[in-house]
Amino acid sequence: MRIIGGTARGRRIKAPKGSTIRPTADRVREALFNILPRDLSGKQVLDLFAGSGSLSLEALSRGAAAALLVDESTEAAGLIHGNLETLGFTDRARVWTVPAGKAVNRLAGGGHAYDAIFLDPPYDGGWVNRTMALVAEAGILHAGGAAVAEHSVRERVEEKYGELVRRDRRRYGDTVLSFFEFDN
Repeated sequence: MRIIGGTARGRRIKAPKGSTIRPTADRVREALFNILPRDLSGKQVLDLFAGSGSLSLEALSRGAAAALLVDESTEAAGLIHGNLETLGFTDRARVWTVPAGKAVNRLAGGGHAYDAIFLDPPYDGGWVNRTMALVAEAGILHAGGAAVAEHSVRERVEEKYGELVRRDRRRYGDTVLSFFEFDN
């Protein structure tokens, strides 16, 4: 697996082998960042179900100021820390080893808000619907920001969560990217 664009373009990052972590494929990640309707320079990014950290690492490479990567797996957290160190991004990122829902609830009360929120949960477990509902309720996405969920084509994902509305949906084989923004 490699970084697609930005300052770390072409650099390899570690992906898990034979584990339950499913990294976002290079072509899907490239499409996500080509479709994302905003420049991430100087922006704050939240990566829920971070896995290898590839989405946040890509955002940091493309100029994001900071990222919070959340994954409850200690295996994933170790992988993320190693990838951050490899790319020299440790000073711009924090890693929380807690469930995504707990992280969102913790952030909700602290006045934290992000410009981009990535969700890449395990497929077909209903995680996107539950987590997007929490994100919408928590108020942790800046106005003008985007939340992007990666999920299986088999998973039914709602069109709206509170004021967050799906603006785009792209399919890549079994993988779907759903882009959510505030309903203005």
